[in-house]
Amino acid sequence: MKDEVCELWSGGPRFVQGPSFALGTDSVLLGDFARPGRAETGVDLGCGSGILTLLLLEKSDRLHMTGLEINPRAADAARENLALNGWEERAGIVTGDIRDASALFRAGAFALAIANPPYFPAGSGARSPDPERCAARSEETLSLDELCEAAERLLRTGGRFFLVHRCERLGEVFVSLAGHGMEPKRLRLVQSGIESAPGLCLIEARRGAAPGLVIEPPLLLRGPDGAESEEIRRIYHR
Repeated sequence: MKDEVCELWSGGPRFVQGPSFALGTDSVLLGDFARPGRAETGVDLGCGSGILTLLLLEKSDRLHMTGLEINPRAADAARENLALNGWEERAGIVTGDIRDASALFRAGAFALAIANPPYFPAGSGARSPDPERCAARSEETLSLDELCEAAERLLRTGGRFFLVHRCERLGEVFVSLAGHGMEPKRLRLVQSGIESAPGLCLIEARRGAAPGLVIEPPLLLRGPDGAESEEIRRIYHR
């Protein structure tokens, strides 16, 4: 059965997705949080089927993206998604390991990096029998520190790194970023409602920047009435 072509919103980027690399809310929120600005080159580290690449291309006409993905099936899906939108000339997909980034790209090749990495340390929690789902969920093949090392290597001085992660690991994320020469500059916590504890954090770090962190108002998924918040409706163009 052929995969269905979807749209995140009417007239928005078109995409197909496989069962092991389906679209998640965290990627949509990260795509909205990221600010391409005047960046002309970006890299999506572990791009999966290319959703973040599509969202950034939609936000900036001047941006050229490169997706790096170790899973050949996901990389093929990312190429298909670029073709669906007629964006083959604005982006390319490289099948390869993030840990080999220094051999795949020259140092400082990008002004922007973005990642929705595995959230859980290797060996923690229940292990999925599906190896693709397992790799997307836990750090079996890529640790947080290895991800930050690759971002440091690929970003030019002043380049920005956007990522989403679990709030329970925020301390580890900040330590790893700082250990690889990237200063956290923006932080936004994501919570279900005003009285809920945050579960996800959206982070912007900058390579070689001076200290100074801006903590933005929390992103609420639902309003006081339990319905989708106005911001979520804006992000999904509903």
